[in-house]
Amino acid sequence: MKRWSVQILFILVCLLAFPSISPAPLVFRPGEGWTYERAGSEGKWTRTRAKDQLEVAQQAFDDGKYDMAFKAARRVVKVWPLSDYAPEAQYLLGRTYEAKRQDEKAFKAYQEVLEKYPKATNYEEVLERQHEIAVRFLDGQWFKLWGYIPFFPSMDKTADMMTKVVKNGPYSEVAPQAQMDIGAAREKQNEFGQAVKAYEIAADRYSDRKEVSADALFKAGMAYHKQARTAEYDQNAAAQAIAAFTDFVTLNPDDHRVADAQTLIEGMRYEQARGSYEIAKFYEKRKKFDGALIYYNEVLVKDPNSSMAILARLRIDDLKRRLEEQ
Repeated sequence: MKRWSVQILFILVCLLAFPSISPAPLVFRPGEGWTYERAGSEGKWTRTRAKDQLEVAQQAFDDGKYDMAFKAARRVVKVWPLSDYAPEAQYLLGRTYEAKRQDEKAFKAYQEVLEKYPKATNYEEVLERQHEIAVRFLDGQWFKLWGYIPFFPSMDKTADMMTKVVKNGPYSEVAPQAQMDIGAAREKQNEFGQAVKAYEIAADRYSDRKEVSADALFKAGMAYHKQARTAEYDQNAAAQAIAAFTDFVTLNPDDHRVADAQTLIEGMRYEQARGSYEIAKFYEKRKKFDGALIYYNEVLVKDPNSSMAILARLRIDDLKRRLEEQ
């Protein structure tokens, strides 16, 4: 034990006696924490004024030296958090993360700009960058484990990002599209009910923006239509889809999608009528003619001009005659 103690003591003495040959890449600064610096570069990038430090960060970013840009920008935020240069430095942290393809961290860095510095002059630009990041995830980009390892796409996380964009600036330029993108993310999960809610919020909140309102109504109808066609035909979802498309056509008669909406309405009405016709046949086979008549009449109400309606009228006439003969 004594021998090992002597050896350890000897090594420590050597290290203390010859500091110049022991480079220390990890440097600690109060208020900043530990940073990695190459031997011989310690302190070369640091400045004593926030303005000068931000200039170092910006120049490093422009030169593609993103590690240096990050350190310099972070120092501005840590050492001079209340200075006029802190918002721009925090924004530069986000830009640096983006340049290094660490989009989740970039989004969070931009979020700090908006929360800590709500009067930042580039507030709208920060929102746009957040939205662009969220769109990349909406398009299928994978989220990263620990910020580095591509792990999986997630529409839940994407929808949360879009929601933050909307909350950060509900009446900003990007907010309407971000609200619509929440619906798109939910559709990719086949969560059509949540998608419709997102579209309805967009249609209501941005009713003064005709293009947004029209797009929201149409997409709400499409989401209902998709829901109606999943598994067994959902009559309630079909009815809601018809209502949404009808509102769309009524409020936007000149929209290029009106013909598509009308075709979809006709198709869903036919499916509704067919469903009622099948139920009527079920009752008729079991000699429950009163019930059969009710559903044959529903066919006439739901799609009076269809071929199914012609068949329903024939069955109604036949059943009435048979009932009279009883």
